Amino acid sequence: MGESESKIRVIIIDDHPLVREGLKKLLELEKRIEIVDVAGDGQGAINIARKLKPDVILMDINMPGTNGIEATRVIKREFPSIGIIALTAHEEEEFVLELVRAGVSGYVLKDIVPDKLVETIKTVAQGNSVIDPSITNLLFNEVNRLSKYYQGREGQEVLTNREMDILRSMTKGFSNKEIAGELLISEKTVKNHITSIFRKIKVKDRTQAVLYAIKHHLVEL
Repeated sequence: MGESESKIRVIIIDDHPLVREGLKKLLELEKRIEIVDVAGDGQGAINIARKLKPDVILMDINMPGTNGIEATRVIKREFPSIGIIALTAHEEEEFVLELVRAGVSGYVLKDIVPDKLVETIKTVAQGNSVIDPSITNLLFNEVNRLSKYYQGREGQEVLTNREMDILRSMTKGFSNKEIAGELLISEKTVKNHITSIFRKIKVKDRTQAVLYAIKHHLVEL
């Protein structure tokens, strides 16, 4: 099996057995994905991550005991390369900013359609971030409220017009492929621009870039 066809090793963390089993059965239908274990709490997630070092963790947020945010902090500190996708319900939206700080790579609502969940897992496994558009809107509103009087950093490198276009598209939750299609450039060019954006605004990933754009009023809310 070639590298491009290697399986994405996934663990599922949710305190509801029916949800765990439902996700497991659903994702096992996808040839690229291998479910290596499941657990019902954050400590279980930490233990499995230490033992099996999966590629991606589907992490429920609101669980008894060690919740998903605490588990994410521990796992990302010990294993930065593991991609963690937060499974959030609408009533858990107040946790979104905490999830950003904890270092999750994806934010999806539990009513996500199966194909989109599979696509999200594949994207996160490649080291990219995925933000559900509805959660992006929430981030806009919340960060704008918290940063109403925020003053931007001085001495920051100026982004080019094309970089600004790409940053705005990123804040809308567009993938590199969608940005390339919108701007009529190649995906490779998009990636190069994003690397430059990250360097100039001193962030490490897509989510931090989106938050930076909002904090510094580079996008219209």
